[in-house]
Amino acid sequence: MRSSYGVRARIWMVVLASAALVVTSCAGDSGGETTDASDVTIGVVGNQGDGGDPKSGGEVSFATYNGISSLDPADRQDGGASGGSEMAAIYDLLMRFDTEAGQYVPQLAQSLSANADNTVWTLKLRDGATFSDGTPVDSAAVLWSIDHYLQKKGTHSQVWKTTVRETNAPDSTTIVFTLVQPWDEFPIMFTTGPGMIVAPSSMATGTFAPVGAGPFTVEKFASQDELVLAARPTYWDGAPYLEKLRFPAIVNEQAKLEGLHTDGVQVAYLRSPDYMHEALEAGDPGFVTSASMAGVLAINQRDDRAAKDVRVRQAIVAAVDPNSFNERVQGGFGSPGTDMFASWSKWHGSVPGNGYDPEAAKKYLAEAKADGYDGKLTYVGMNDPGTQRSALAFQSMLQAVGFTVDISYATSINDLISRQFAKHDFDISYTGFNVLEQSPYTRMYGNLFSESPSNILGYKNPQMDQSLGKLQAAAGVDQRKAVLDDIQKLVNDTAPMAVVNSSKVFIAWGQNVHGVTPSVDAIMLFGNTWLS
Repeated sequence: MRSSYGVRARIWMVVLASAALVVTSCAGDSGGETTDASDVTIGVVGNQGDGGDPKSGGEVSFATYNGISSLDPADRQDGGASGGSEMAAIYDLLMRFDTEAGQYVPQLAQSLSANADNTVWTLKLRDGATFSDGTPVDSAAVLWSIDHYLQKKGTHSQVWKTTVRETNAPDSTTIVFTLVQPWDEFPIMFTTGPGMIVAPSSMATGTFAPVGAGPFTVEKFASQDELVLAARPTYWDGAPYLEKLRFPAIVNEQAKLEGLHTDGVQVAYLRSPDYMHEALEAGDPGFVTSASMAGVLAINQRDDRAAKDVRVRQAIVAAVDPNSFNERVQGGFGSPGTDMFASWSKWHGSVPGNGYDPEAAKKYLAEAKADGYDGKLTYVGMNDPGTQRSALAFQSMLQAVGFTVDISYATSINDLISRQFAKHDFDISYTGFNVLEQSPYTRMYGNLFSESPSNILGYKNPQMDQSLGKLQAAAGVDQRKAVLDDIQKLVNDTAPMAVVNSSKVFIAWGQNVHGVTPSVDAIMLFGNTWLS
């Protein structure tokens, strides 16, 4: 018997799909014609029938952003572009973000509530929820899972460690989290890695095994090739309608879109603006979400790099033309701009980014060269056609103001990540901060805090660290926007990176796919998905 929550989730998705509702703007009903989704930033788009009554059976293949290499969410695989949907299918989420309501709602958890100043949060667990091995999802198991995530230094472990002062479990279904300072966005932590609950038995043999509390179990896993999941009859919300859920590792976005239109795959993660535009023009239904600072030219400013000199960084930032990048790389369909938060974002403030200024770039560079800098930079990127266009665009812009830019191509995505995050073997590299509307603090902390392991810039600024602390403690939109204005001023002065664009992600699905439930960061839930 399915819970009332499951019924509500399916009804909600049907209503959204038929009405094309969005949070920040409306696509409108085109009466059977292609939906104009150009202004949609978060929400369901496209025209799709309600699919009738949900029925059991069938398989769905989801071509995500990239193939996964592990089944442990603590291995930095807890974001929508890095395995988050796969992990949520196996382990579930304690909380999810309800896009229609604009708030966090319980998923695997029963409830999450805060005290008056948002410093103490109480998590209640569902009675009767179990892992796939039959053991209970109780407070001890949840705390074990979170500790496992922290010990393996998952993506958000540094944020967690600096945020949570202590945890207590007064009983088997209750956990109390006491924070270092107020944070009204704390629920977002349970929509990602810390909220993906791994059973203690997963490490019973000393080697990780995928034992989770989600709606599916692992049937087959071939790293960077394919993940096949089977429906789990004992899931707390009832057995999924689908028999199987597949995640083939299809990276090429043209191949994803062709697969979607020929039923080779039923769901596709599209990030390239030109292919998203093509899918939206075709009227494909799906879910659009957006992120700020999704395109950033990262500048390595560690002590052994030329960009330690602020004038070199200022020259790089002033030389980057987001509009030119959009035309050359994104087919004119991107969202260019140097503001940290674009005009569509609720965090867009009164302080603009520095903007494209080639004459200023030449001046800063000339000053640095006068003090002995040779003007050379090494750009590191992936060796595929799309990212090659990015590399050549940045090379052209920078050389136009007097830099000499060598391009070094990584052999794989793992090689690129190693060179960026572990070896710091680059001067400049195009990457994404992907700052979420629901919580600007988490990704800004990860990318700009001095001691964050995700800070590939090597940026260390005490004033920034203090501002990030204020950002976390800020209450409400107005306070948070005031802090973000201060951060934009500091970014303008210290030039840690060049903001190039914000972005959309489009999770497109076939006309016969219903009940896909979005959460934060393009993580999609399939426990209530069915095929008509």
